This record gives sequence, structure tokens and C-alpha cells, in this order.
Amino acid sequence: MPDDLWILGASMVKFGRYPDRDLMDIGSEAAVGALSDAAVSMADIDILVVGNQLEPVGGVGQRLQKQIGQTGIPVYNVTNACATGASAIRVVSMAIKAGEAEMGLAVGVEKMGKAGLAEGRAARPEKVAYEREGRTGAVMSVEGILGTDFMPGVFAHAGMEYARNHDGVGFEQFARVAEKNHAHSSLNPLAQYQKTFGLDEVMASPMMSYPNTLLMCCPTGDGSAAAVVVSGEKLATLDPAVRKRAVKVSASVLTTDPWVEGGEQQPDVNTLTRQAADKAYEQAGVDPQDLDLVELHDCFATAELIHYDNLRLCEPGGAGDFIDSRGPWRDGRIPVNVSGGLISKGHPIAATGVANIYEIVTHLRGEAGDRQIEGATVGLAHVIGLGSTCAVHILEKAAV
Repeated sequence: MPDDLWILGASMVKFGRYPDRDLMDIGSEAAVGALSDAAVSMADIDILVVGNQLEPVGGVGQRLQKQIGQTGIPVYNVTNACATGASAIRVVSMAIKAGEAEMGLAVGVEKMGKAGLAEGRAARPEKVAYEREGRTGAVMSVEGILGTDFMPGVFAHAGMEYARNHDGVGFEQFARVAEKNHAHSSLNPLAQYQKTFGLDEVMASPMMSYPNTLLMCCPTGDGSAAAVVVSGEKLATLDPAVRKRAVKVSASVLTTDPWVEGGEQQPDVNTLTRQAADKAYEQAGVDPQDLDLVELHDCFATAELIHYDNLRLCEPGGAGDFIDSRGPWRDGRIPVNVSGGLISKGHPIAATGVANIYEIVTHLRGEAGDRQIEGATVGLAHVIGLGSTCAVHILEKAAV
């Protein structure tokens, strides 16, 4: 049974809005790009797994296969909220680990346009009856104790809860996260936005849900990313030039949130992240302080700051000091979201998990151009899908 996994090829379509291209157009571009990067074809692929959140019954995987090579292999369609793309990689990895495949292709593709996460649900009726109903007897949907009915509000609540329990965390610290990520994205040609904003501009932009201003929220858009995963045994049979660029998957972990007090009212994005991170560090034999870069799920600035702590990138309770001391900047102790993160690179839901892995792979290969983290040998990719699911991958540059 295979005991090690490698990323052989990876590709990403620039995130943005493509009104004249459909889901298959952008999904095919990423898939073919990953195959080309790996120097293989669909004839070499044993399993195809496609992640897409907004067309869950659309047979997206089979439709994509008809565009890139219909070889009769198993095709799986995956949906797992914002962790959809990472889940696609997990399914390919498990098939290889189980001995059912030697090489697989994972694709995350989404076409959202301007359908924003920040727009909330349909307008509420004029008269709201707060009566217990449904399986849990809730009086309203699970979207935060304050009942904002607004995605930034859920993560605003999570951030403010962290601020309440730890010194040195406030509006300015959350804003510094967005200032950093907008600056980082200016070096990434694949980012949806590449414009820098000063701290004052971030803090003065329209308030969405305190403390998240507009510039502290991720945009929605279209995009795709893909990765070819291969077993160590298969990799050993490939051309030395191909093997040289392969990146080792040292840990691949997926968790869901265990029961916690208050979890019926406010999604707990902390516990499952800590559990996934701890398991991944143990699986990889890597200490958090060994990481050369991290791509984490910064759907909102408040989310990124609390994940510094959840992923053990700082001392317990030290997320405020970590950002104040520029620890997560590209020249800091552990660079975080050097791609620009979801806040500026963009967040086409199903593409994000694979795109985070693409970013780590690109740096470990030394192919990230102007945004390259010099000498990077180990990186971590993290995503959260509300509901909730967390995926953590640790990747390492290693000689074959």
C-alpha cells in the first residue's frame, strides 16, 4: 500500500469575473494546466475528483471529463462548503492510499460572479415569529449569537470573542491583517485584486459588521485550480526532471467540529482547526515554527487573526502581538497568505482549497516569481468550510 503522496503538477486560473466563460471553460483550463505541469495526460490519470459548491447536482466532474479526456475512469463530485477543493484532494489522496489508484487529478472550480457571501439571505418578512422549530428547536438560523444574518457577522463575532478573551487585540489589529494581504496581492498576477491599501484606508472603508470593514472581507468571483497527486511508487518510475519538481504531501487531514457549548448558535471555527493542525503536525513531524509559509482561510480579517492562534503560529493568546510585530508579513517570522489570501486573491468557493495548495507548491519549487519566499522548504495550507469542515495540508520540498 502506498505510504507517501506527492503533488506532481499544479495549476490555477487567475481569480476574477469571467462573464463570457462558463464553468467548463475555467475548469478545463486549470485541469489541462495541471496535467501539462505534471508532464502527463488524462491517459495516465486513474481517478478524477471535481469540487464545486454551487452546482452540486450538475455532474460537473463528468461534464469536465468530456472536455479534457473521457477515459472511463472513476469520477467523484465533491461539495464541502469552502473546504470543497481541499476535500477533492483528500478524496484523490485516499484513493491512492487505498491502492485503488496510482495517480489522480483533483479540480476545484466555481463561477460565482457577484453573488456575494456578504449579501446575506433573502429579505426578512416584516413580522418575524421567533418560535422553536426544526430538528434542534432553534428560533432562528445558525448564523451567530447576534443574529446578523450576514456572513461577515459570524466571523466578526468569532474575532470579537477572541479579542474579549485576549489582551492586545482590537479593531486596528484586525485591520492590519487586511493591510498585509492587500499588500501581498500586489505581487501576485493571479490575484483578483492587486491594489494596496494603507491601514487608515482599511479602517475607513464601509463597515460591514464590526470590526470587519469592506476591505477586510473577501470578494466573490470565478476561478479554478487543479492538482495532480501521485504515489511515491509511481513517482519513482517517472523522468528525473519530472521527479525533481514533485512536492511531498507530508500531512493531509480533514476534521469536522465536535460538539461545543454554544455551537448551535455560533459556528465554532476554532476547535476543528486546532485538532486538524495538531494532527497534521504530528503526521508530518513538523513543528509550527518550522513553517516557511502558510496559506490560511482568511475569508474575513477576523478569521485570519484567530487562526494564527489556532494553527499555533504564535504563542497562545498572542495573535495581536504576532500581527503588530509583522510576524505574518512576507518578511516576518512565518509569512501568511503571501498570495494575498482570500481577502485580495479572491474566493471562488470550491477553487480556494486547491489554490492554497497551488500557492505552497509554487513557492517550494522556487517558481513564485516576485512573491517568492526564498529558501522555502515546508508550507501549510488551511481551509474552513462552515458547517463545519477543516482541511490542513503540510507540504515539503524533498529530494526524490
